[in-house]
Amino acid sequence: MKYIFVTGGVVSGLGKGIVAASLGRLLKQRGLKIASQKFDPYMNIDPGTMNPIQHGEVFVTEDGAETDLDLGHYERFIDENLNKYSNLTSGKVYWRVLNKERNGEYNGQTVQIIPHVTNEIKRFIRKNAEYTKADIVITEIGGTVGDIESQPFLEAIRQFALEVGRKNCLFIHVCLVPFISGSDEYKSKPTQHSVKEMQSNGINPDIIITRSHDDCGENIRNKIAAFCNVDNDCVIQNSTARSLYEVPIMLHKNGLDKVVCKKFHIKNKCDLSSWKEMIKNIHSRKGKVVIGLVGKYVSLKDSYLSIVESLNHASYSNHKYVEIEWIDSEKITKENVNESLKNVQGIIVPGGFGNRGIEGMILACEYARTNKIPYFGICLGMQIAVIEYARNVAHISNANSGEFIENGNKVIDIMEDQIGAKIGGTMRLGAYPCSIKDNTIMKEAYNSSLIYERHRHRYEFNNKYRDELEKYGLVISGTSPDNKIVETIEIRNHPFFIGVQFHPEFKSRPNKVHPLFHQFIKKAIEGNK
Repeated sequence: MKYIFVTGGVVSGLGKGIVAASLGRLLKQRGLKIASQKFDPYMNIDPGTMNPIQHGEVFVTEDGAETDLDLGHYERFIDENLNKYSNLTSGKVYWRVLNKERNGEYNGQTVQIIPHVTNEIKRFIRKNAEYTKADIVITEIGGTVGDIESQPFLEAIRQFALEVGRKNCLFIHVCLVPFISGSDEYKSKPTQHSVKEMQSNGINPDIIITRSHDDCGENIRNKIAAFCNVDNDCVIQNSTARSLYEVPIMLHKNGLDKVVCKKFHIKNKCDLSSWKEMIKNIHSRKGKVVIGLVGKYVSLKDSYLSIVESLNHASYSNHKYVEIEWIDSEKITKENVNESLKNVQGIIVPGGFGNRGIEGMILACEYARTNKIPYFGICLGMQIAVIEYARNVAHISNANSGEFIENGNKVIDIMEDQIGAKIGGTMRLGAYPCSIKDNTIMKEAYNSSLIYERHRHRYEFNNKYRDELEKYGLVISGTSPDNKIVETIEIRNHPFFIGVQFHPEFKSRPNKVHPLFHQFIKKAIEGNK
């Protein structure tokens, strides 16, 4: 088994995750089985309780792990389901070490960063390798080299490389090469200093990825190779691409997978024909459809990263560009709802927590229902649709969610086994089965009677109101196989109005669009003709 570690230098936000994901796709196209994981230096146990406006979305794996959004890139690029060993934080490392100490597993030893913390990090790498049985494990180290919180991870991967043998391990360092407009030149010095910082940690990068908006030039790359002690072909240019999904092709053209395979003595050929066909399809789109994304975290687009990418995937399959109109649900009122939504051909209400902006979402849902605008409610968006229908169609006064009110008609309420539970890691998480009824939007989209989708929520459709809402025409189109939990709702005599309790955006791929997103965009386009 081979191991690749991807680190970043100079500044954060360089796209280490995209590099790791792109390399995974290139190696997969050579017939290799790839596993990915991300190590994050922050002290949270996982991102589950972190503010989306600060951290971005929480990506959920099939087995229910709440993880960093970069894992979404890994799944979309590599098309391999990740797992509970795919994301590790400093908080989780220290939590495990301290629990072992309390349980006496260290036999009274003085617990230290080295070896106990570093051993726990190395154990996680091995667990992922054993669990996936991959040919190559790609591990991204979050943060920037030089950050104090990253040091235990760097020390752990330094030790790990010695334990598995340097011939089985590669270090890839992604660095910013800034352009100085005053002198009209790129500068290699920040990269040199960053590599020096890596070397001070006992790690000599095998490959350096130079990140710049345009090509920094062969002279700069050769200079970096000379001063950073790597071969010229091991300095790879990473420029800004037209589409995120063009990055693998660009890195392949610049020799990344070739030099990785050379160092690992892998001779498999890379077949990118299907990926190139997808890129061709991306750039052949004509015209556009405008989708209103009504959410409470719109100030940070990464809060809805997987939804944005899923809409893009649906635009590829429907051959039209999707233009997203970002609409802050807090700013929607009865007086301005028509004006706020007049330009959109479809409305999507994504997941979220807390009562901020809820009434604006309900107004947007009502607008979509009454004006025959395609509506797609995801998780909270499904609950919003139930509340809106209960209030305005079934005339259930004071209808709301138990998340937002203490008294009243809680058409959405907490699961019984969640009463009194802590917030972190206690939701319904991961893949669950859903039985689909015939003659529904769900059945038309999936063409299947049983599906598995990923969940991340604590509140459910309250079955006490099920008969009443069905009497007024609400369609329960998907349930748990035992029919006890409502998974999806929809209404008839509408082009597309559906709410799903799960998160379909986590399973969409650029070359395998999710059926619900495809149908949503298709109906939005048809309504705009």
